[in-house]
Amino acid sequence: MVSQSSRDRALTRRPPSRSPGETAADRDTATALDALRRIVRLLRVSSRALEKEYGLSGAQLFVLQQLARTVVSSVAELARRTITDQSSVSVVVTRLFEKGLVQRTRSKTDARSVELRLTARGRAILAKAPEPGQARLVEGIRSLAPAEIAGLALGLERLNGALGLSQEAPVMFFEDEGATPSRKERRG
Repeated sequence: MVSQSSRDRALTRRPPSRSPGETAADRDTATALDALRRIVRLLRVSSRALEKEYGLSGAQLFVLQQLARTVVSSVAELARRTITDQSSVSVVVTRLFEKGLVQRTRSKTDARSVELRLTARGRAILAKAPEPGQARLVEGIRSLAPAEIAGLALGLERLNGALGLSQEAPVMFFEDEGATPSRKERRG
């Protein structure tokens, strides 16, 4: 088993130069881009496979997973569980409701509140579907040390600022593209 300190040393060691005159900053930039490419590929491939087989995006399956844990008493609660904002998760819930995978019912204890739960069809799909890439990403981030998570968050926020994206709504991964119907759904 590799110790934590030797693993950390291996992770912080810069890869060898790719070309003459390459600086440490060039190598670090390449390493960061390669890491981002792998993450985006995981999310994209996972989402495409889910869309093809089940007619759901990775974000939609991720929301189904969170709803499977227990009845959710509000979109705000679901947003906390999915680590996103209310408007993004509300769009996903609406799509799942329209597909008959989620039901909305008035709370018996608070008539102002709407409870969200899976339908039998939603549970059946969830039982067959693989884990979405988004769930793997959340687990991966949570497996990091608190200082690593803080550094990652700070670095990504600064990158968003440099790209002029700080004011962009953080929609769920690939959800803005929408899910295409599966072959079964297209046939009716």
